[in-house]
Amino acid sequence: MLLRSTVAASLLVFTSHSAAIDANDVQGFTLDNGMQVLVMEDFSIPNANMYLFWKAGSRNEVPGITGLSHFFEHMMFNGSENYGPKMFDRTMEAAGGANNAYTTENLTVYTDWFPSDATEIIFSLEADRIGKLDIDPKMVLSERAVVLSERRTGLENSNWRVLSEEVKGVAFRAHPYSWSVIGHESDIKAWTQADLEQFHQTYYAPNNALVVISGAVKFAQIKQWAEQYFGPIPAQPEPAAVRTIEPEQTGERRVYVQKASVSTPNLMVAYKVPQTSSSDFYALDLLTDILLKGKSSRLNRALVDSQLALGVDGYMPMSFDPNLLYLYAIASPNVAISELEQTLIAEVNRLATTPVSQQELDKVKNGKLMEFYQQIATINDRSNMVGTYQLFFGDYRALFDAPNAYQQVTAADIQRVAQQYLTKARRTVGVLAAEEDRD
Repeated sequence: MLLRSTVAASLLVFTSHSAAIDANDVQGFTLDNGMQVLVMEDFSIPNANMYLFWKAGSRNEVPGITGLSHFFEHMMFNGSENYGPKMFDRTMEAAGGANNAYTTENLTVYTDWFPSDATEIIFSLEADRIGKLDIDPKMVLSERAVVLSERRTGLENSNWRVLSEEVKGVAFRAHPYSWSVIGHESDIKAWTQADLEQFHQTYYAPNNALVVISGAVKFAQIKQWAEQYFGPIPAQPEPAAVRTIEPEQTGERRVYVQKASVSTPNLMVAYKVPQTSSSDFYALDLLTDILLKGKSSRLNRALVDSQLALGVDGYMPMSFDPNLLYLYAIASPNVAISELEQTLIAEVNRLATTPVSQQELDKVKNGKLMEFYQQIATINDRSNMVGTYQLFFGDYRALFDAPNAYQQVTAADIQRVAQQYLTKARRTVGVLAAEEDRD
């Protein structure tokens, strides 16, 4: 996931705690042009936010235009008909607001936080860059250089990014998840003006968006402003569906990467898992926490406490299509990468052979429940979560059913999904080291 830096200092005031809500507190409507809007009124603090989810991620790209989703995360802040270059940030800051944005394999999301009396200004800003973005060739040239620098710097500074880019490329042979969100360097250098204009017209159409607004706002007023500012933006033909289905993987795949600045080898083991809408999502999510969450997690105890690894990490991204569950470890000095790999895989395999204890399962369930209520209590996280569940599960109401869905997962479910998905035939192993391992 690539994230744009914030344009204001502290945002704590925008994420203050508020009363718990349920699905009945979410109101929604769809404009004539197809834009979906969800609203949650909350007057506990005099602030609000607007999250704009665009179904435009690296999965919507093809060879030749990889990285365009992320590039527009930059371009959307660089001028439109009524707000020139850099004026989006400056206008928002003058109104007491702040913003951010992130791009993933599946989505590009823009986030605005502001005093509620600035809400109409935010509608004006967003409508202008959606409907009248200025894709100025000079600005394109400048931002292209920024993105190329970001790509180079990221690969220089992040061993995770170096290794995950290679692992993805080996794990996926057909699906667009095979390339990184930032795109291939040659594509970044080769995008044409026509590529950019076509991408914006297609993917920044109102019928390809979900807007979520939370805070000290009135539903009726939000609907009026949405119709006034967003309503006139014309709908476009639906973007082409992603037709490629990744062929079934039938054996372990391996990749070895060399990087001179690596002090000790890095290991990544990635397993093919189903899309987020799968009924196995909750069991796999808890399984991931069993392996990785906290100092008492299985991989931390097996690898870090035993001094085989300096640290462990990993995650399972939400996604529209089947994706990867990533496990990552950095070898301790003088530890053979083969020993680290064998120990990590043994811990994964133990989930398939031996049921987890009820105590261990309850611990990760309680963690999920605490995390859920901490997030749903803030207007900031609430908007992000409601939008995320609406898109990945097809209905925001699934968010409010999530605590029960996690609670229903049994030790047998954890063992079953481990047996089904965390197999040798479904995994890709990547090693990053300073020189070739000749063991």
